[in-house]
Amino acid sequence: MTRCYDWIDMIIVITGVTGSGKTTIGKLLAAELHWKFYEGDDFHPVVNIEKLRRGEPLDDQDRLPWLLAIRDTIRAAIDRGENAVLACSALKESYRRMLRISPEVTLIHLEANPELIENRLKHRIGHFMNPALVRSQFQTLEEPEAALQIDAGMRPGEIVGAIRVRLAL
Repeated sequence: MTRCYDWIDMIIVITGVTGSGKTTIGKLLAAELHWKFYEGDDFHPVVNIEKLRRGEPLDDQDRLPWLLAIRDTIRAAIDRGENAVLACSALKESYRRMLRISPEVTLIHLEANPELIENRLKHRIGHFMNPALVRSQFQTLEEPEAALQIDAGMRPGEIVGAIRVRLAL
């Protein structure tokens, strides 16, 4: 039986370092719930993508236009009454505060260790993120306190199942 969950007003933001599975999990979860999916990487200005391709980490100033665009998308989805899942690294607490604009926003953090991520990135094809940036991602990461923590090492279906159970979806 397929349920649409039209009665829920929720924006789920899947956070974590590069390679933690944000996009994979976000797309699977959105598909199961029949919700809209937004890829956070799509909001990066071209200058950010080029910087990441060169292996240069982004700083707060680089990330600001990206975060503002994502926040605007979240606000628009809420205004439309749209349930959605969004993939966004949101590595710092200040970034997550910027995105948590209403009670409808729920954060899910995919916890991973550097070894898992380095192994995954060795096999990832077609993404602009330079694998050399893994360590800088972990250096920037501030472990979230106000987020549902999920082990990124589980299989995608298990992660989606855990999210659905924990959020009663």
